[in-house]
Amino acid sequence: MPQPILLIVTRPPRSVPYPLGVSVVPDGVDVAVYSETADVVEFCLFDDEGEHRTALAERTGHVFHGIVPGVRPGARYGLRVHGPWDPANGLRHNAAKLLLDPHARAVEGGYDWGQQVFSHQFDDPELIEETDDADSVPRCVVTDDSFDWGDDAPPSVPMSETVVYEVHVKGFTEQHPDVPEEIRGTYAGLAHPAAIKHLTDLGVTAVELMPVHQFVQDSHLVESGLRNYWGYNSIGFFAPHGEYSSAGDGGAQVDEFKAMVKALHAAGLEVVLDVVYNHTAEGNHMGPTLSLKGIDNASYYRLVDEDRSSYFDTTGTGNSINVGHPAALGLIMDSLRYWVTEMHVDGFRFDLATTLTRQDGDAEIHSAFLTLIEQDPVLAPVKMIAEPWDTAGYQVGGFPASWAEWNGKFRDDVRDYWHGTDGTLGTLSQRVLGSPDVYEDSRRAPLSSVNFVTAHDGFTLADLTAYAEKHNEENGEDSQDGESDNKSANHGAEGPTDDAGINELRGRQRRNYLATLLLSAGVPMLLGGDELGRTQGGNNNAYCQDNEVSWFDWSAVDTDLLAFTTELLALRRDHPALRPPLFRQAPGDDAVDTVLVLRSDAQDFEDGDWDEPLARAITFVLGHPGADSFALLLNSAETVVEFTLPGDQPGAWELALSSDPGQQVDGSGDTLLVRDRSFTLLRSAG
Repeated sequence: MPQPILLIVTRPPRSVPYPLGVSVVPDGVDVAVYSETADVVEFCLFDDEGEHRTALAERTGHVFHGIVPGVRPGARYGLRVHGPWDPANGLRHNAAKLLLDPHARAVEGGYDWGQQVFSHQFDDPELIEETDDADSVPRCVVTDDSFDWGDDAPPSVPMSETVVYEVHVKGFTEQHPDVPEEIRGTYAGLAHPAAIKHLTDLGVTAVELMPVHQFVQDSHLVESGLRNYWGYNSIGFFAPHGEYSSAGDGGAQVDEFKAMVKALHAAGLEVVLDVVYNHTAEGNHMGPTLSLKGIDNASYYRLVDEDRSSYFDTTGTGNSINVGHPAALGLIMDSLRYWVTEMHVDGFRFDLATTLTRQDGDAEIHSAFLTLIEQDPVLAPVKMIAEPWDTAGYQVGGFPASWAEWNGKFRDDVRDYWHGTDGTLGTLSQRVLGSPDVYEDSRRAPLSSVNFVTAHDGFTLADLTAYAEKHNEENGEDSQDGESDNKSANHGAEGPTDDAGINELRGRQRRNYLATLLLSAGVPMLLGGDELGRTQGGNNNAYCQDNEVSWFDWSAVDTDLLAFTTELLALRRDHPALRPPLFRQAPGDDAVDTVLVLRSDAQDFEDGDWDEPLARAITFVLGHPGADSFALLLNSAETVVEFTLPGDQPGAWELALSSDPGQQVDGSGDTLLVRDRSFTLLRSAG
């Protein structure tokens, strides 16, 4: 009996509307683009023969999609979107403009600024500009997502043990003598053993990388001979910035970034990304058309209801992402999940996070953005840190309990105290205790507070203590940019000086700031380079200084300050009394961390003591069950203060650390002299 013939019919791959972007399939790529207002979306492939356009033939809901055969990883592409040009009604389609795919995993090249990359005419923004800009804009790159992660696993450091190190990928190693020259300033440079050794020897647990999403070099900076150094000008929420890749920006930046994460994880270091989802580089109605503006302007950006040609801006950059629309929210959520699942990052710090909660205009703790993250099984376990303000409002304490927040009150109050401002003891005590005045009523913990004294957008620690005024002349804005109030502890002598007394005071104040930061309850964030004495020459807004102003100078390290910071971090790591996970209580419960807040005479504060003009000395007694206790003595007065040692056991305290190199504790008395503007930390065996 003859055997039946088995016929195998192979169906061509079917296009699907999700995931958005470009997905590699057996015979090509599946392309999906969201637009409610487009008429036609074209996938534009570029090779040696030129541009090849393929219209996406299928449409599901508002997603244009289709299979483009023969396209493989490494291919360069862009999008062209046909549709109405009607700025008055928020419609800005212009098929003459080659657009970046919002979901592109890699971007190659930059922009040649000129009329051609703008959809409107300079002299009349209502008129369309139809010059083709393909020769003046970057290309997206199709990537291969495969990578040998080996046994990579997230370090999963508890928040109570976390110490964040805010750092710039390029600036950290651009001048590092032990990093090979060909990889300095790159992801590979940050992954080099010499770079990692500094971080692990120092004792931080997480690097918070300033923006690494693909960003744009602003035209006005380029024209002035400057560059966007900080990177808060994103255009690609999925693409690692190509200029930070030693292997070039042709797609290899993706694997180089992954290799960096893998190396940092192997050293026990978490990777937190500073992400800028609140706006993009496309600016306002006078800005260029680079991606979202030409794909679906009204879905992705908040427009003014009464004037749809204008943008509702709470970011100070010209536009705000429209978090009230599912497409914009979906873009952000897809990006976050991608960086966790495919790039293995451990958390995010959200620039101007309050803007992301304004789905109807007002900041809202139950906004769709916050709710989506809270219930997402991929995102819920990772660290979420908010910059809890934008240009329209200040929201410290207003984020969910699962979030941490940059605590600007900590920065301001600690600076006020060490500057010698009257009446600051009360607020200083709140900051040292983890800001219970901000978080305790909502049943949050001190770990909600990311404490910092300095950050990228301001003075470095060295400059905070050396300059009475900002010196931003090189930025080209007549020093009108940057924060205006330094609250320097310098008392008149500005900049470098040979005066031994002034320099000694500066060193003491730097140690005071570091100690207050690293010995306070909460999650400390150290600005990268502060431990080295890094200076920017008084520039407190070096966003456009991609040069020696911003880069770490490894030839001018303050080795004493580095050793002091390392010792502080070791104390914090080794002693649980210095990093409580919950708000401390008064002594009496043997199962909880305890605290006493005392005057310099070891007596309880009374109502009038907090506001006494000359009251600038305070003692914190910090305890943990079964562990060493500590007494933190702070004196911001300009005179020596005699402290009565707390407790009824004279001699029980020994010196742990002080900003005064001459401080001694002989154990024979019940008082201790603490010199002007200094701290002393005492330890008692548990």
